[in-house]
Amino acid sequence: MNPTYDFTGQVAFVTGAASGMGLATATAFARAGAAVTLTDVDDDALATAGAGLRAAGHQVLTVHCDVSDEDQVAAAVSETVATFGRLDLAYNNAGIQSPTVDAADEPGAVFDRVTGINLRGVWACMKHELAQMREQGSGAIVNCSSLGGLVGLPGRAAYHGAKHGVIGLTRSAALEYAPRGIRINAICPGTIETPMVTAMFDSGDLDPAQAAADEPIGRLGTAEEMAAAVLWLCSPGASYVVGVALPVDGGYTAR
Repeated sequence: MNPTYDFTGQVAFVTGAASGMGLATATAFARAGAAVTLTDVDDDALATAGAGLRAAGHQVLTVHCDVSDEDQVAAAVSETVATFGRLDLAYNNAGIQSPTVDAADEPGAVFDRVTGINLRGVWACMKHELAQMREQGSGAIVNCSSLGGLVGLPGRAAYHGAKHGVIGLTRSAALEYAPRGIRINAICPGTIETPMVTAMFDSGDLDPAQAAADEPIGRLGTAEEMAAAVLWLCSPGASYVVGVALPVDGGYTAR
């Protein structure tokens, strides 16, 4: 059973929120009483997600946002503040995977797209979230890295490079903003049951049985388990936790 949190009166901002870990986290924030902005590039899925949360009685704003475009990020954060009056909680989740490829054969365009979303996108989100939180003197941010931010795997140099970079961003900004009342941390998910991982299974880029066997816990993680970690890091229960890269990976990186 997960702990319960009370985020009543607070405002959360979640990227990549139309499905998977983003939607699970946005839903968890909303159920805990927060007003929530959901952003994504998939407008249809975003509209469906927003409608479902509104039907359940939650305060929700949906905004199209490609995190690789800083102007769109700035506009999404500004619209959140204009709508709800403040910004207290953020989960910078939006990300993409790339096919396994020999490092010598990886196209530059693929590297640029992966780093543009997975690293620069986190940087842009954190930048504009911090600008608002700095004015308030409070806030909590969780960035989505990966077990790929803690280890290396053959064929995934661009993805792992970007996810390692997220941890560097997180740690440096955490040290800068902890004295100002803002906590910044990261989670490092293992292989999680999400549409992105399902697409990897479908393409043959990842084997379902092997993926589960690679996790010491013997199964894949769920989006809800990642959401639970994010909410804890944003909660008063983690008030002394600053600059961590928290593995939520079924034990993968403990070996």
